[in-house]
Amino acid sequence: MKLHTVRIVKSALHSSNVRCFSTSNICGQKAKTSQQGGPKAHMSKFDGGKTIEYLKKRISRLEVVRKKLNRPLTLSEKVLYSHLDKPESQEIVRGKSYLNLRPDRVAMQDATAQMAMLQFISSGIEQVAVPSTIHCDHLIEAQTGGKDDLARAKDINKEVYDFLATASAKYGVGFWKPGSGIIHQIVLENYAFPGLLLIGTDSHTPNGGGLGGLCIGVVIGVKLTGEMSGWTSAKDVNLKLTGEMSGWTSAKDVILKVAGLLTVKGGTGAIMEYHGPGTESISCTGMGTICNMGAEIGATTSIFPFNERMRRYLNATNRKEIGDAAAHYREQLLTPDQGCQYDQLIEIDLNKLEPLINGPYTPDLMTRVSDLGETAKKNGWPLEIKVGLIGSCTNSSYEDMERSASIAQQALDHGIKAKSSFTITPGSEQVRATITRDGQAQTLSAIGGMVLANACGPCIGQWNRKDVKKGEKNTIVTSYNRNFTGRNDANPGTHCFVTSPEIVTALVLGGRLDFNPLKDSLTGSKGEKFQLQAPNGKEVPPKGYDPGEDTYQEPPKQPEKRRAVSVHVDAASNRLQLLSPFARWDKKDLVDLPVLIKIKGKCTTDHISAAGPWLKYRGHLDNISNNMFIGAINAENGEANKLKNRLTGEYQPVPDVARQYKAKGIGWVAVGDDNYGEGSSREHAALEPRHLGGRAIIVKSFARIHETNLKKQGMLPLTFNNPADYDKIQPDDTISLTGLAGLAPGKPVKAVIKHKDGKKEEISLNHSFNDQQIEWFKAGSALNRMADVFAAEAKH
Repeated sequence: MKLHTVRIVKSALHSSNVRCFSTSNICGQKAKTSQQGGPKAHMSKFDGGKTIEYLKKRISRLEVVRKKLNRPLTLSEKVLYSHLDKPESQEIVRGKSYLNLRPDRVAMQDATAQMAMLQFISSGIEQVAVPSTIHCDHLIEAQTGGKDDLARAKDINKEVYDFLATASAKYGVGFWKPGSGIIHQIVLENYAFPGLLLIGTDSHTPNGGGLGGLCIGVVIGVKLTGEMSGWTSAKDVNLKLTGEMSGWTSAKDVILKVAGLLTVKGGTGAIMEYHGPGTESISCTGMGTICNMGAEIGATTSIFPFNERMRRYLNATNRKEIGDAAAHYREQLLTPDQGCQYDQLIEIDLNKLEPLINGPYTPDLMTRVSDLGETAKKNGWPLEIKVGLIGSCTNSSYEDMERSASIAQQALDHGIKAKSSFTITPGSEQVRATITRDGQAQTLSAIGGMVLANACGPCIGQWNRKDVKKGEKNTIVTSYNRNFTGRNDANPGTHCFVTSPEIVTALVLGGRLDFNPLKDSLTGSKGEKFQLQAPNGKEVPPKGYDPGEDTYQEPPKQPEKRRAVSVHVDAASNRLQLLSPFARWDKKDLVDLPVLIKIKGKCTTDHISAAGPWLKYRGHLDNISNNMFIGAINAENGEANKLKNRLTGEYQPVPDVARQYKAKGIGWVAVGDDNYGEGSSREHAALEPRHLGGRAIIVKSFARIHETNLKKQGMLPLTFNNPADYDKIQPDDTISLTGLAGLAPGKPVKAVIKHKDGKKEEISLNHSFNDQQIEWFKAGSALNRMADVFAAEAKH
């Protein structure tokens, strides 16, 4: 199912059905029985008594769809179609039809929430339409340890945090303060539930699939109004898990195996649906790990069927009534129908699965841990491990920390510590407090580990690393999800490998890539040789979770109190900037657009809009645009951030050239390779080119989320009908896109390439616009189009 949003956060944040937030304790409650005979459950303890309408809404919608399709349904179809808006009037053809959906909630992290709330403010709407939350996890830089790093972040980012806190209070959004934890862990602990449809601003939003929800990462600019229009139902890929995990094998190895099989673009336009007896050997948080990293293969989202491991986690997080209700509706809604058909089937035998490690520089380069040393030597990878890092949104659960601590304890029993630097990132305040109470944090610290703040930290480049110089070749191993060039520390020489947290912990004890923790021995403090035993750990804490410090801000319940909240944006700020609408299409063809840059090779959203130190400008479009394409490799000279200004003939940084073209009223195009825009669902990677005068991006193929993001900003994302035409375009060419007045679904766009010598070549470009998305282009952006619709509705 290719899911393309039209009105999601603003549609999720906007609707005539006003929805307030309040706190209600659901701890230990039993699922109540509705008048229709089925149990009901509260969505969360934060949503003012709002209930999960399994029977009244979800299953009743699904019955309409069943009558229309008259065939067995997959799990993802059940969850998706049970959220259809007016299912009786919608066409439903998998992989083709565009769907209008009603999501249950929206979740935003602080880096993307800035732009989301700035756009929402510009809409003039008073309150979000569905339960929504903001989570402060992206702006905390790892330096010296959790306590000091958090205090520093609160000081440096005070302006942004104040803006988000007041905007949340004014518009009815729950606000999780800095130090609360990583968005996806908070969602799993508090908001995810079986059958959920959640829209998030982060590419790893699918983490919630570990609790049986369809959780989808998209651009946030159009989500807060309660509906999602223009999503096409995606392909359905079935991953059957047989056998049982044991020993060193972990849930991380399942998704590393899938990435190795499918590559970084093998899941594009698909929902990954796991099933089979093997799922019963994976914890709920382990299933979350697998779904989380599905983003690395380009998947729309991933999901597991409801089972007793999920129910156990719901009980442990004080949501027993949700587990009871889900168990009641398991067959109707939360498992696939017998005989349902999938577009692709992949089978993995967990009995045969070995510990894996993927990288460097791409999350799909798979190596067995037992083969790592030999492979590293063969490829010339630095053997010394400089740093091992565990945690992140992918692997920071209680189980992850306990399994890692079980390895660390073996080292302490023999009197040794880590040979590499070692950091630990708890996923949430709840996990931090619990592993501190139960001792795992102390054990990991005792071998030399440093506990970082409950935040994203080095995983997203928020790492003030000082042990190597930029450009110096070195190796790090992490339990993170992404390992593109410079991702963690802005150093292109860093070889980053991703694996499970327990393998990371074992490798830092050996200190080298050629240490095989499954077979090799370590030397204790008394000279004795010993081998590490397989890790162990409980999936939930036997004494229950310690919630730790209360870091949640509830918005005022009363409308008059919300209206009284003041949200201030200083015109002189370099962190926040109010937005102006993008210009509407002038109904003319785009003629003689210069090629700003022809990009060679991989171009992720990190290459287009770098993170790390640039995160502080996420609320200021003009300032953050100074990082546009600075990581992309220019095909003309093989260098990054150095291209020829066609106006002056000088070589300059990419953003400088784009600004000069814009100042002269010259639009431009960028040309790219395969899977352009893979990686984070980074809205700024689409906003920045539009802001600096870009009109079209022409590539061999797009990553799903980024292609949609470009459409929403009024750009033309186009693909070569013949990929070999990429070679026809030279950096000093101009390109004309003609016949745009007749732009229509399925109709190619004609492009005329004019070379420096005056010769012309005509090529054909494809697109995936539907009728509604074409209206975005004409209006100048999806936000402009939404404003038009609301204005028209107001007149009536």
